[in-house]
Amino acid sequence: MITIKHLTKEFNGRKVLDNLNLELPDGKMTVIIGRSGEGKSVLLKSIIGLLYPTSGSISIDNKEVTRLSERERETFYKTCGYVFQFAALLDSLTVFENVGLSLLEHGLKEEEVRPLVIEKLALVELHSDIMDRYPSDLSGGMRKRVGIARTLISHPSIILYDEPTTGLDPITSRVVHELMRDMQKRLKVTSVIISHDLEVFKYVDYVALLYEGNIKYFGEASTIWESDNPYIYQFIRGLTTGPIQQN
Repeated sequence: MITIKHLTKEFNGRKVLDNLNLELPDGKMTVIIGRSGEGKSVLLKSIIGLLYPTSGSISIDNKEVTRLSERERETFYKTCGYVFQFAALLDSLTVFENVGLSLLEHGLKEEEVRPLVIEKLALVELHSDIMDRYPSDLSGGMRKRVGIARTLISHPSIILYDEPTTGLDPITSRVVHELMRDMQKRLKVTSVIISHDLEVFKYVDYVALLYEGNIKYFGEASTIWESDNPYIYQFIRGLTTGPIQQN
């Protein structure tokens, strides 16, 4: 269980997250939605410890991540995977080197890493014949999947996705969503997704809506279309270019 209590994050005196509370259930997929600039990525990076809160706490499996020692933090990070918005592959490295980078850096030999990379590529429905290609040789959807495979190499129990379908066409976006859902069910990981793509509702278990630094809605994705929550109502209808009107 990921438990966030009274989380506040400020930048230059501006509160991006303001006394935010949220519980994310184990082994489920939760999407956090909201308009651009609402702090979704800040929340995601705070969960994994890439940003430290101004105040408040974040606990994962009853461990307060902001209070871990350097050694404890290194161990903790191995249980978490982070899929960046644009995959963040290293252009000068091959697919094999990108996916197996963390293992190679820890001294494993290429012949030891190769079968593990093949296994993770298969999980994201990519064939081993792409291992010697460079990111520039891949389509956008393939780069996304290679980024996910790189995350899986450490066998994480939690995977965080930052806008996983940004820049993809609708068909490729659907493929990526289906892949994320299938992996979550197969591997039993806890998945947290930042997205503005309403199609993601078909694939996740829960939806949380972030607005003005707080969670204004949390509920099951299967009932999202029947919700009478005013924030959800206006977000779904695309009325997010101006201030959300409160009843």
